[in-house]
Amino acid sequence: MKSCFTVAIFLFFLSVGSFAQERPTAESWTLQQCVEYAIKNNISVKQADVQARIDKLTLEQSNLALYPNASFQSNQGFRLGRSIDPTQNQFTTSSMFFSNPNLNLDAELFNWFRKKNTIATNKLLAEAGGAKLEKARNDIALNVANAYLAALLNKEQINVAQVQLNQTREQLTNIEKQVNAGALPELNLAEMQTQLANDSATLIGSRANYTLSLLQLKAVLNLDAAEPFGIATPPVEDIPVEPLSELDPASVYASALENLPQQKINTLNVQAAETNVKVARASMYPTFYAFGGLGSNYSSLQKVIPTSYEQKILQIGSVTINGTTHPVLSAWPQDIPVGTKKGSYFNQIANNFGQNIGVGLTVPIFNAGMARTNWKKAQLNVESQQLLKEQDSRTLKQDIYQAHTNAVAALEKFNAASIALESAQKAYDFAKRRFEVGLLQPIDLIINQNNLSRSKINMISAQYDYVFKMKLLEFYKGKGLKL
Repeated sequence: MKSCFTVAIFLFFLSVGSFAQERPTAESWTLQQCVEYAIKNNISVKQADVQARIDKLTLEQSNLALYPNASFQSNQGFRLGRSIDPTQNQFTTSSMFFSNPNLNLDAELFNWFRKKNTIATNKLLAEAGGAKLEKARNDIALNVANAYLAALLNKEQINVAQVQLNQTREQLTNIEKQVNAGALPELNLAEMQTQLANDSATLIGSRANYTLSLLQLKAVLNLDAAEPFGIATPPVEDIPVEPLSELDPASVYASALENLPQQKINTLNVQAAETNVKVARASMYPTFYAFGGLGSNYSSLQKVIPTSYEQKILQIGSVTINGTTHPVLSAWPQDIPVGTKKGSYFNQIANNFGQNIGVGLTVPIFNAGMARTNWKKAQLNVESQQLLKEQDSRTLKQDIYQAHTNAVAALEKFNAASIALESAQKAYDFAKRRFEVGLLQPIDLIINQNNLSRSKINMISAQYDYVFKMKLLEFYKGKGLKL
């Protein structure tokens, strides 16, 4: 898989050079430094980091949701026309300024563990967000590694082309001497000049390919195209690799299930989906809660506020019997204010201060089937996440077995390329000695030289391919930084 291949290549170059916190010099960029720089500056990695922090904030918010809710509200304004004076509860037609500050508090007492399971879900999702960040870093490292590898191979091909060009120039000098001495016909000189032109074109093409690959690598690193840049050549032949016999695909697969970020993400997503089912189910049950509040009122119409009272029997009416009017008195004494004070803002607030406290119950009866539908959706989401996990596991297993097959093929190709290079080198050495004593035509020497050049390029490519595929298997196995 992508993330594994990335880290495998990353580990492959870990032993090459020490990591520098500052930007390397123009010609000293190792793969490790390229990967570290890209991870710091890549937009997709930064986005994954932002999302991981959002997931953590969501978790923090769900933890804070366990505490009671408190709010303060205060309305101020003017009333015109007929209204009720909030301080006297009487109708009035006078305009007035009013204010009614309130402090409210409510807390859920029991909600069938909805908040508890929400916290558990968000905790799992926050952990999955961290794993996604790790995967994003691996993905960008893969892009860097691919571009780095292309540049590295083109750089090696420049060396091969340069060696071949130097050999052709040396041979051309010898043929010119022999042609001038009359020992060889001019046709041989023309053939070698043609080969020199071809070798020069090959070198120019290799340099152009290397420059283009560096531009592609700088684009991945978000470096300016005009900035001087070069890569270091790692000693690939010194990188130790584990024997292929110790990297059987079955054991590598078992280790990979515990090491890859994607597998961790899938496991966490399944667990989060399972706890989210409990959250959705709790929405279908009643919720018990407690509430309380503090409040007061102010009215500009209340100019005075009673401070003391006296109980009196008051006349509440009258009745006329046989022409005589008799007073109607109250059945019991009434509180009559006998002392007052100015009705200032704070005096009214203190005088009208009130409190409330209680418990409540909310029972969902019908909400267009939303709660039950969400619960069923949550159950289906668990099934979907399980299928995704199973699919990724099967894909991982397929990739590991394919990687093992590729490693076997790469080893065989590397061995074959080594034998081919050795044979091509011998053939060229024999041909060169025969040519130097005049027993071989230049065209035959050119053919042997081209065969040697192709063998060297094939050898370099096979060597890198073999080491990379072996490091991929080692990473799947969980080798980590043990190089």
